[in-house]
Amino acid sequence: MSTSKTEGVGDGGRETLPDGWAWAAVADVGVVELGRSRHPDWHEGPEMRPYLRVSNVFEDRIDPTGMMEMDFSGVFEKYRLEPGDILLNEGQSPHLVGRPAMYRGEPADVAYTNSLIRFRGNTGILPEWALLVFRHHLHSGRFMREARITTNIAHLSAARLKVVEFPVPPTAEQHRIAAALDTRLARLEAIERAVASARRDVDALRKAVLLDAVPEPADWPEHWTVTTTDKAGTVELGRARHPDWHTGPKVRPYLRVANVFEDRIDTSDVKNMDFSGVFGKYRLEPGDILLNEGQSPHLVGRPAMYRGIPEGVAFTNSLLRFRAGDGVLPGWALLVFRRHLHAGRFMREVRITTNLAHLSGARLKRVEFPVPPLDEQRRLVRSVKQRLASLDRIERGLERTGRRNAALRRALLAEAFAGRLVSQEPADEPAEELLKRIRVEREAADAERKAARKAARAGKKAAATAAPPPAAKPNDTTLADGEQTTLPLEFSS
Repeated sequence: MSTSKTEGVGDGGRETLPDGWAWAAVADVGVVELGRSRHPDWHEGPEMRPYLRVSNVFEDRIDPTGMMEMDFSGVFEKYRLEPGDILLNEGQSPHLVGRPAMYRGEPADVAYTNSLIRFRGNTGILPEWALLVFRHHLHSGRFMREARITTNIAHLSAARLKVVEFPVPPTAEQHRIAAALDTRLARLEAIERAVASARRDVDALRKAVLLDAVPEPADWPEHWTVTTTDKAGTVELGRARHPDWHTGPKVRPYLRVANVFEDRIDTSDVKNMDFSGVFGKYRLEPGDILLNEGQSPHLVGRPAMYRGIPEGVAFTNSLLRFRAGDGVLPGWALLVFRRHLHAGRFMREVRITTNLAHLSGARLKRVEFPVPPLDEQRRLVRSVKQRLASLDRIERGLERTGRRNAALRRALLAEAFAGRLVSQEPADEPAEELLKRIRVEREAADAERKAARKAARAGKKAAATAAPPPAAKPNDTTLADGEQTTLPLEFSS
């Protein structure tokens, strides 16, 4: 069941553990079970119960908002959560797969679905310790290495979770580590909340700056020209991708939605495709504005200006290109589109399919577009750029703080699992003894279950043997002893 101190289960080797600790697999120290699948037939029924799903489980936090119900007739006890159960995201974005939280009894009488995996520790495995182990695996990337990725969603099956290594300290030391980490992690989480709050404030200020420069249409000055996007410039959708164009004589780099952020183009992962005969049509020119055509609803239409880097690049149909016409500065166009993004204007135009919002070229063309005189455009663009630059500096500082906070959390968890956070006590029962006791308890429980099943089968068999013969039916043709019958006439010789 357990391994030596220098080998991790299922990961090809780990560092030496502190004295008194032992390696085990997750399945060696608890019960791992996938939740119940959902089915249209269970939307109604006699035993409707609330259940948690992946959207309710965050790191060390369960949010019951939006909790749904399903009929659990005959199976509720199997999927019912108990305080101390650890829930892990089965399917998520790769860096979030396996994200764990402890169920602490609220909401009461709740089950869980197969978008989550439940870990219920054996006696001697502290739930708080199991949560820390899983948080460590989340932040160290251990779960990501175990997951399987399909269409950008990573899946950590119950079978793969079972073989992930689980360091086991003595039970008493589990308590000491959990207590020591509780205070330290609480401080880091307070910083994380403060950073998140500050980011929301920065977003609100950014929106205020943009709306101050480009207010609501009813408040546009009379000397501004009011037109639509298609009359302020040209709008074009990028080229579709196709397997036949992965190679060819005119392979060129192209930008896609993953490259375009607000006022920033990320060139760290630029793909290539054959643009034979059509490169001129899709080639970007400095000053072109690219907008996300398909995105999460609150990000659809996210714009950035192409400033010439990388050179000789095209764009695909996950993006829309706006090329400013006469009388419209590219910088002003970017400002207008950023304003529309933050004001929710693009969201009113989109069509949503499978949680993805689409802003087609036709819908973008009819969005209103204000055009001040060129001198006023230049002045407004310059003023907004200066004001937003201050907010950008603050945001970069918050990002650095967030990265340092995350690094501290990883380091703190690593110290705990290296045995350097609290002292080891020689009087503590070694983990190997704990694991032996768990094995004995499991074997006894298995034997008890087998005996119960055997007794149930024997009881059914005995009941069937002892049952009286069925009563004769009114039309029963069974004859009494010595009685004879006469065949119908047609059968007589």
